[in-house]
Amino acid sequence: MELRDIEIFLVLAEELHFGRSAERLTVSQARVSQAIRKQERRIGAALFERTSRTVRLTSVGRQLRDDLQPVYAGLHESLERARLAARGVTGRLRVGMMPFNVVDMHPYWREFRSRYPQWELEIRQLAYVDPFGLLRDDDMDVLVTWLPVEEPDLTVGPVLCTEPRILAVAADHELAQRTSARLEMFADFQHVVAPGMPDYWEDSYLPFHTPQGRPIERGRPVTNAEDLINQVGMGEIVHCFPSHVTRHWGMPNIRWIPVTDLAALSFALVWRTEAENELIGALANMVRELGALRF
Repeated sequence: MELRDIEIFLVLAEELHFGRSAERLTVSQARVSQAIRKQERRIGAALFERTSRTVRLTSVGRQLRDDLQPVYAGLHESLERARLAARGVTGRLRVGMMPFNVVDMHPYWREFRSRYPQWELEIRQLAYVDPFGLLRDDDMDVLVTWLPVEEPDLTVGPVLCTEPRILAVAADHELAQRTSARLEMFADFQHVVAPGMPDYWEDSYLPFHTPQGRPIERGRPVTNAEDLINQVGMGEIVHCFPSHVTRHWGMPNIRWIPVTDLAALSFALVWRTEAENELIGALANMVRELGALRF
């Protein structure tokens, strides 16, 4: 079985949808169907049960998926290590960002690359879906996120920045002309929820209740920044942000209002304790040496 056919099978086994799989693989839907039919002919059994509405793995398909996943992951990692070695790179550090201020943090990234040219630094903006899971699944080495983080298997490293809060509202929103906002006002408007967040962690970003005990209502889940800011701009929700977003989102249909009674939000490095290595330690020590950013 060719490597590309293995990838097509595993993506379809995850998505269970030919159209989504083709889009994710950047191939035609016909190419996905062709690869699966070829694999089924070679094996002599159906790998998927297909109807007009659903796609499901057969028992043979489930067994093949379980057997191929670790093999494919190991092969992919071997090829990646060879690619890096060909460039003289001996390691790679993957940093996932929950805040938007990647540019503000360029001094850290430039300094790391200058000190450790033998290591590749990959910075990735994350969706709002189970970021701790990315660390636990080894899809990310370090997470930059807000505090507190109270997970027994995770280590909290140095703080990179601390910022006051602002409330984002549409330009024609009833709050748009205010010069400040208070948490008690939040109960009057709809907010969003990001899936996969521990309650204490979500509450530290946006409390579930106002100081007077009124619930702060969440609407439908949002998993990415584009949907979030578009809902704000359409007046469907209001949303609380750290203040750095005003330097990166210059949008005429959004107004930013300082929130006077929410504590500033600190962002720190977080990593899985048992996965700590030389690269993670070097980044953490460098951030401690340079100190937190000041805006």
